[in-house]
Amino acid sequence: MKKKKILANNEIRAKEVRLVTEGRDHFGIVPIEKALQIAKERGLDLVQITDNVTPPVCKVIDYGKYSYEEQKKKKKQSKDKKTQVKSIRLGFSISEHDMEIRVKSAIKFLNEGDSVRVVLPLKGRQKALEGVGRERVQKFLEMLQEKEEIKIERDVKKEPRGITVTLTKK
Repeated sequence: MKKKKILANNEIRAKEVRLVTEGRDHFGIVPIEKALQIAKERGLDLVQITDNVTPPVCKVIDYGKYSYEEQKKKKKQSKDKKTQVKSIRLGFSISEHDMEIRVKSAIKFLNEGDSVRVVLPLKGRQKALEGVGRERVQKFLEMLQEKEEIKIERDVKKEPRGITVTLTKK
């Protein structure tokens, strides 16, 4: 991912800019020379905020402070994106109460922003009773749906080790 450089002062190549000051005063469209002069008079920098419009929007602010705030924003965004996949394991002959406990755990994980992977491993002769396993997983999903709105990311699917489904919060 290419890092976008923040253009400031003499690095701005546009002939005219849409000027905004720190106090949100709008000067409108002014020549670059006048914008640089205004910034110099105030002892601040002329920083290009957006370049995808014509003329580009520039702001009279402290360059160091602005770049620091932008770095903080990017860091927070990348921090927010990281979600974990938590796994909940159901047994083939799981009791009603144990399933309720697993539902509470799943709700806790979903509220923390994680996605939940429900796994029902099938061993030996249980592999022949795949339908019963699917019913157990469906019952778990119904119990969970009663208490929390969920979105199924990956449908109930048979894998070599058992039956899985991945969920997130709506």
